[in-house]
Amino acid sequence: MKTTLVIMAAGLGSRFGSGIKQLEKVGPSGEIIMDYSIYDAVQAGFDKVVFIIRRDIKEAFDETIGNRIKKFVDTDYVYQELTELPGGFTCPADRKKPWGTGQAVLSCRGVVKEPFLVINADDFYGREPYKLIHEYLVNLNNTKAQYCMAGFSMGNTLSDNGKVTRGVCKVDNGFLTGVEETYDLYLSGNEVVGATYEGAEVRVAPTTPVSMNMWGFTPDFLDVLEGKFVDFLKDNIDQPKAEYLLPGVVGDMLKKNEATVKVLPTTAKWFGVTYAEDKPKVVDSLAKLIKAGEYPEKLF
Repeated sequence: MKTTLVIMAAGLGSRFGSGIKQLEKVGPSGEIIMDYSIYDAVQAGFDKVVFIIRRDIKEAFDETIGNRIKKFVDTDYVYQELTELPGGFTCPADRKKPWGTGQAVLSCRGVVKEPFLVINADDFYGREPYKLIHEYLVNLNNTKAQYCMAGFSMGNTLSDNGKVTRGVCKVDNGFLTGVEETYDLYLSGNEVVGATYEGAEVRVAPTTPVSMNMWGFTPDFLDVLEGKFVDFLKDNIDQPKAEYLLPGVVGDMLKKNEATVKVLPTTAKWFGVTYAEDKPKVVDSLAKLIKAGEYPEKLF
């Protein structure tokens, strides 16, 4: 069965190529984090890579990574644009940012027709979750509305240099029952402390499963995204900061018993360049993995 890796990179926006953190060179041969994500996905069995970007960064994106990657794996592009909305809706003049990760993945409709994995462009996830999700997807036999996600331990996703935002998950018998975006998370003694969107304090154990926007979907999810985007716009078209987010869509489906989401626990340790001070640790961590034989000195 064919499977596709979808990388959400539209958030690079107009700052692309101007020292943006997602493009920091962290590997010994000038690799960026996306290189390692693609390498791990291909090793796990994914056949194709689809980049979600903006049209105005296509040329710069090709120069930085696209031209290099397409020599080794089938690649395609889709575009997330602020003004590309369903019929009957017009983007308000005061809207400055795209509509969120839900709209980003929706842009794959018509291009992605096989089970697919969605990831962020700027997160290093480790090899294990790619293998887990690929195995899950290829054994579904095109069953609809049976999705999955990588379940990271909270303690493996924190930064040493500041607070982070994570999707805190509720899991029952191996399946996701709810996910809440939680902000300003940091380790305090034996607990991780943060706050909800409304400002309520959250205290959880470091072993609590969290979502890192690493989702496995079947193609029917793209149709779901389209329908729910219309509903979202009806309620939020005039809200300049409202975002149509994947966890919200998945959570709504769970509440309505429209889907199941298998949580695939992973011991992998996330890292990324959330803060400038994170880069030395990322470089050092990758160097250790290369020395241990996990990655070659030059990926592509």
